[in-house]
Amino acid sequence: MILRAGLISLCLAGSALAQDVALPSGSRLVSERVSPLDSYDLPTGGFATGKVPALTVEGRVERLTWRLQSGSSTTLQLLAPLRQQIMDQGFDIIFECEAITCGGFDFRFGTEVVPTPDMYVAIQDYRFLSASRGDEALSLLVSRNPPDGYVQMIRVTPVDAPEPPPLVVEETVKQTDGLLDALEQNGHVILEDLHFRTGEITLGEGPFPSLALIASYMADNPNVRLALVGNTDDTGTLEANISVSTGRAQAVRVRLIEQHGVAGNRLEARGIGYLAPMTSNATPEGRDQNRRVEAVLLVN
Repeated sequence: MILRAGLISLCLAGSALAQDVALPSGSRLVSERVSPLDSYDLPTGGFATGKVPALTVEGRVERLTWRLQSGSSTTLQLLAPLRQQIMDQGFDIIFECEAITCGGFDFRFGTEVVPTPDMYVAIQDYRFLSASRGDEALSLLVSRNPPDGYVQMIRVTPVDAPEPPPLVVEETVKQTDGLLDALEQNGHVILEDLHFRTGEITLGEGPFPSLALIASYMADNPNVRLALVGNTDDTGTLEANISVSTGRAQAVRVRLIEQHGVAGNRLEARGIGYLAPMTSNATPEGRDQNRRVEAVLLVN
């Protein structure tokens, strides 16, 4: 499976074909859970008579989630290109619905969903489809919590089929992502593709396209400095959260220096804990949004 700054190549087991599912640029793989042998109740209809009708399928089960910048896109705009691409690969759509016709709350909690914060489902704003191709089955669940969109894919392949290739992330820098425009226009930007494990300050291996963009921008603008500012949710004490947020900002600073060649005197790192939330910390989704690192533009 190959992710190229938004291009996800899903090599489905048991097939000589590779399924390319192109997500918008900036999409981030949030979670990947693989069970070598498991079962999955694939929904085949909307909630009715007290349950969600489903077909139980067995095999190698993969549960994957992505987070992306949805902007003003509707859930249909997010789902439609994914649906077309799996159909082009020979999958037949078994069932498809949007929130109301699915059954709203009852469908959402009557089918399998990866727990938050890895997957978020707005009860009034989601779409679902299930599909099959021979012995293979998959489902797609798409929802929004503006400005973010969420995609969940659960796929089942035969246990005796070759295992799909491991995830490989290849770095590509695209000026069209809008990150640099936002930095110049607003004076700050959230580095949304960064990944930290819960409670840890170590930055994931990456690569992270946002950091490559930032480094390229600084190389082209030698009078620019940046402040990297870590933010957290309100879980725990302020002192602990300031320590974590500072550590994460420092980790980003080190990555820019060591892997992207940015001069250390052009970067500073600060942590402000939970003092500048983007939204309420009353929900898991809100807390997820508040855990972030921002780049703040400083012009000499």
